[in-house]
Amino acid sequence: MGRSHALAYQAIPGFEIVGICTRSEASGAKLNEELNANYPTFQDFDHALKETQPDAVCVSTWPDTHAQFVTAALDAGCHVFVEKPLADSVEAAEEIVAKAIATQRKVVVGYILRHHPSWNRFIEVAQTLGKPLVMRMNLNQSSSGDAWETHKRLMSTVSPVVDCGVHYVDVMCQMTRSRPIRVSGIGARLTDELPDGMVNYGQLQVTFEDGSVGWYEAGWGPMMSETAFFVKDVVGPKGAVSIVAESASSAGQSDNVDAHTKTESIRVHHAELATDGKFAKADEWIHLDDEPDHDGLCHREQQFFLDAIRDDNDLTDHLSDAINSMKIVAAADESFRTGKTIELNAAEPVGT
Repeated sequence: MGRSHALAYQAIPGFEIVGICTRSEASGAKLNEELNANYPTFQDFDHALKETQPDAVCVSTWPDTHAQFVTAALDAGCHVFVEKPLADSVEAAEEIVAKAIATQRKVVVGYILRHHPSWNRFIEVAQTLGKPLVMRMNLNQSSSGDAWETHKRLMSTVSPVVDCGVHYVDVMCQMTRSRPIRVSGIGARLTDELPDGMVNYGQLQVTFEDGSVGWYEAGWGPMMSETAFFVKDVVGPKGAVSIVAESASSAGQSDNVDAHTKTESIRVHHAELATDGKFAKADEWIHLDDEPDHDGLCHREQQFFLDAIRDDNDLTDHLSDAINSMKIVAAADESFRTGKTIELNAAEPVGT
């Protein structure tokens, strides 16, 4: 993600990269090579802040470091773009939001799907299906090699359903525009290559105040199936809408980050019946020409970040939604570990 965001900063007028902070000197040199540049590199974040004195910081690190780096950047007077999840706990996320308000700095969270035209259309169609909605989504990844090593590093502090789940429960909140009130979760440990207590498979079920329900499933590792790893389906009283991503769903693509955001086509099913008892309308297919790739979506995210800073855009709803999605996935993890359904006290507003 840091590489993709760096490409966006380099390409967008209004941004100037003043430094790159990575875990090792070699990774900083590699990124400079990809950017065909010679930006100053650092391995210590606090030193990088002091030396470069940036106006804005992009935090694309492991989730357990987000709160530390975002807080330091805000204290230094910087605006911040931070990858999802906002932090590795609800409490830390709420502290970040409070500090952003206190320092009057912009904080944008990397909900990449919010910048995808097809996903926005998917949400718009779902909002026409009536209430309640039944939302079914998953993103399982059959990973090996470098992808499995990355997943294991992530799972040293966060489960798959928490790390990726924030994207999809955020989509659910936008579809329903209703308060999430109840969450339950299940999980399974399918490998001994993880720290004690961590799982590499999970599923959450969330109930909303308007009666809508949703589930999200995520599993990572070489044991995961490539069958039905990509489900994005919503049902309401008036019909259903689904993302149909044929190439993204092909064998061997589940751990391909570019495949995760592909839509290709949206199928709309109408529930209305004619007088003969058969369907009154045939299913519709929506094909959008604007289908940005992963780097293209990162470009749009960073343009949103720049516009928020320059135009002093109100990000209250954006941050409230980030807290809500954190509460849902954290509650799912708590539910799995305690065996109890978790009642939520969601932030306001939601789904805007």
